[in-house]
Amino acid sequence: MKNVIIGIHGLKNKPPKALLEKWWKTAILDGLSNIGNHNADFEFELVYWADLEYLKPLDPEVTDPKDPLFIEHPNIPIRKSGSLEKESKIKKKILNTIEDGLDKIILREGEISGIEKIIDSTIRRMFQDLDAYYHGYCKIDKKQIAKHAFRNRLIEILQKHKHNRIMLIGHSMGSIIVYDTLIQDVTELKIDTFITIGSPLGFPLIIKKILIDKNIEINPEAKPPTPENITSAWYNFSDLDDKITLDCTLADDYLPNSFNIKPIDIIINNTYEYNGQKNPHKVYGYLQVREVAKVISGFLSKRTSILARFLKRFNS
Repeated sequence: MKNVIIGIHGLKNKPPKALLEKWWKTAILDGLSNIGNHNADFEFELVYWADLEYLKPLDPEVTDPKDPLFIEHPNIPIRKSGSLEKESKIKKKILNTIEDGLDKIILREGEISGIEKIIDSTIRRMFQDLDAYYHGYCKIDKKQIAKHAFRNRLIEILQKHKHNRIMLIGHSMGSIIVYDTLIQDVTELKIDTFITIGSPLGFPLIIKKILIDKNIEINPEAKPPTPENITSAWYNFSDLDDKITLDCTLADDYLPNSFNIKPIDIIINNTYEYNGQKNPHKVYGYLQVREVAKVISGFLSKRTSILARFLKRFNS
């Protein structure tokens, strides 16, 4: 049984699959190296769906920042993340207050509030991929329903590795695709560890859409379930300055599954910066921080531990 890490990217256009997959794996290896794990052995695959929404990928040969195919934020080694800023407690308190207010407004029993319409309209304008996922068809192949097409890419890779030990990493919108796929499409397929990074899964409007899909009565106390096929852990990593994770805590939003697994929230300091521009939502920064690397290292060590126990029993 191999250790397999499967990543799924988030919003907006991306570099070609081979390059993006290489950058994800390099960032994971850099993170592991930062904690002293220099000999990690795993297979990595990236679930790539940008080609369903964009005619051409971002091009590493393009040097004009005004060109729509210019890569604004490539993978680079991040500076080592230090301790969280002192004001992080204040930021978290503010975010929690916003979350509580939105929960009360959006998660009313079946009502569609004015603010919900405004938020939904904003999502349609600013996050076109997410709007396509919930409401439409793929932009490139207009015959394919986006929600099904995006999830089918993940299902194909999950089925390929169904006999291996799987860690799933969902970044940004990718975490929504993973959650929906696990809860609706491959309920029988076991996932050892689920990692969400920069995830909007705590946003009340997203939670409401999940509740509707699961036919769960909508009210301020309603919570979606943790997917039953997650068998070891669900870790949710957020940076308080990451604007996509307006609600940076998922533990209070999701019910545990029968293994008593629910999200474990960990606040991190994503120090990704390129050409003087910080981006606390960038996937490469998340993958390189020590907290994420320790979880990945722990997952990879399971194989070693099981093999060691087998050899000990065999030689005794």
